Amino acid sequence: MLIRDLLASREPSISFEFFPPKTDEAAIQLQATISELRALHPTFVSVTWGAGGSTRDKTIDIVSRIKQDTGIEAMAHLTCVGSSREDLAGILDRLTSAGITNVLALRGDPPKGETTFQPVEGGLRHGSELVEFIRARHGSNACLGGAAYPECHAESADPETDLQNLKTKVDAGADFLITQLFYDNQHYWKFVERARAVGIQVPIIPGIMPISNLSQAHRFGASLPPALEFELQRLQNDPQATTHLGVAHATSQCVELLHGGAPGIHFYTLNRSTVTRAIYSAIRIQGLVAGLR
Repeated sequence: MLIRDLLASREPSISFEFFPPKTDEAAIQLQATISELRALHPTFVSVTWGAGGSTRDKTIDIVSRIKQDTGIEAMAHLTCVGSSREDLAGILDRLTSAGITNVLALRGDPPKGETTFQPVEGGLRHGSELVEFIRARHGSNACLGGAAYPECHAESADPETDLQNLKTKVDAGADFLITQLFYDNQHYWKFVERARAVGIQVPIIPGIMPISNLSQAHRFGASLPPALEFELQRLQNDPQATTHLGVAHATSQCVELLHGGAPGIHFYTLNRSTVTRAIYSAIRIQGLVAGLR
């Protein structure tokens, strides 16, 4: 089923993001995580896209198995990195053959060791170009998501330029957006308000990832509310307490977002289920999850 149709429901969506494992042990861990989160009946799940050929194959394999074996709607991430238009067409054909009709279209980060993004010969330069490319090939048979940045993309000159680039992506055919993680909900609300003001009307799903340690929070680039950063610094030598704080803060974010009318929550799971299940249970108790009121 197309995710845009699932999002048309008045009920908020709950979705999870996974990444392809690099080791056999990690693969076992991911399988356990998928099994545990399956019981939460997510609206959809997504699998990130790697730069290497073997990782790409794993993405296609994982999304295909999730859809076929669990019945959960699955979405493959797809980036412009290292791929020509011909390569991308071949990947899309493989996804379509596997029954995958939902794609999160991204430019992607520069390959490791490179500081700027450069398309390969015959490749695409922007996420909006990838959206346009897929839409031209598959029309309305594909559902396309895009990334959004409440605190502005790191490479954008300013928030206004970033927002105009996002509108170009939506105008090219993106059906919905998923935000980069953030730790202050005001960034999300203000971003949505600005997006609506320039004519972006598609659903904007907030992306949430609980903090597990202070260095991780800084590494992902999202700003921290001063009170939260203070507590994280105070607890930085107590991993268990830090995890509890991260869960509590993320839970508070989710409750406020859903009460405020956000169309759903997209959890960046890091291929682990424990923390995500704890937050889900908290929002379930408050009757904020579809079918559990």
